[in-house]
Amino acid sequence: MREIADPSTLLEWYDHNARLMPWRVSPQDRRAGVQPDPYRIWLSEVMLQQTTVAAVKEYFVRFTQRWPSVTDLAAAKDADVMGEWAGLGYYARARNLLKCARIIADEYDGIFPNTHAELLTLPGIGPYTAAAVSSIAYDLPEAVLDGNVERVMSRLYDIHTPLPTSKPELMELAQALTPQKRAGDYAQAVMDLGATICTPKNPACGLCPWRNPCIGQAAGTHLGLPKKVPKKAKPIRKGIAYIAKRVDGAYLLETRPNAGLLGGMLGWPGTDWIEGEPTEKPPMKAQWKTLAGEARHTFTHFHLRLVVKTALVPMDRASEAGDFVPLEDFCVSDLPTVMRKVFDLASDAPKIGRTLSAKSKTT
Repeated sequence: MREIADPSTLLEWYDHNARLMPWRVSPQDRRAGVQPDPYRIWLSEVMLQQTTVAAVKEYFVRFTQRWPSVTDLAAAKDADVMGEWAGLGYYARARNLLKCARIIADEYDGIFPNTHAELLTLPGIGPYTAAAVSSIAYDLPEAVLDGNVERVMSRLYDIHTPLPTSKPELMELAQALTPQKRAGDYAQAVMDLGATICTPKNPACGLCPWRNPCIGQAAGTHLGLPKKVPKKAKPIRKGIAYIAKRVDGAYLLETRPNAGLLGGMLGWPGTDWIEGEPTEKPPMKAQWKTLAGEARHTFTHFHLRLVVKTALVPMDRASEAGDFVPLEDFCVSDLPTVMRKVFDLASDAPKIGRTLSAKSKTT
């Protein structure tokens, strides 16, 4: 008879192999009575959506040094939070982060609700984040199902139904394995297993605590799991970005509308992003120079190609879009990634690049 996957086996492995992360309480500290901070768990999970652990660590440390508690974050200025978020992408998450923090500060006296159902009522918190906070922070037996866990469950039970169709089945299997005790450690253990052992390529099956009960490994099908429905090719959208620098060094920037991509973020004035050739829409009259090359960026649903135009303008030149930001207040790292790529392209251009200097944050 085949061995059945045992959560205690995985927890024993986790006790010796848990990854060190700035938002995590180690299993040893948990046993010593240290409790996880729901604020840090929530913040890390929001940051980790569509982003890697390696990329998030630096942002998380900076965020929690500047805003140590949810009430500190709730009192922050929108522009400051959006600036710190720059580079993590998916800026709707940052806007929801602030909305959620302010609701918790105002309506919950700064204390996170602990039930999955109540967490789901908060802005930006979906089923996965609610499960992560309630299990990791409050030790409730809620199953987490991120990409790592999907892979582990698919291989452990040899599930060949492709994602995302298989999600309900995988969730049912994950929930059945979630123990009543040490649920928070277990949730992190199964995610660590997928991230370090049951990896997409070249999994270290010889080191896996669940090797014996793994049906996919026994059948030799594990390397092809999980299967996924083929993705449609992303369309290409095009646009024009305009960098205007005043003779005193100030840059012309605009705040994008709150709705839509990069909502509420600073950026260079420009055209709409369309599937076709964009129509010129300069923010002012000037001798615009078109740079060689393009600023390229990929969003969730499309690839973006931006032509970049630059101009040096006099002090009295009026603009139809945005405002000039003095050079001493202009920080490249406050811009979202695609806008930084626009600036980088201009900075690398011969001659023009010598006029496009700016400070950058140090971390």
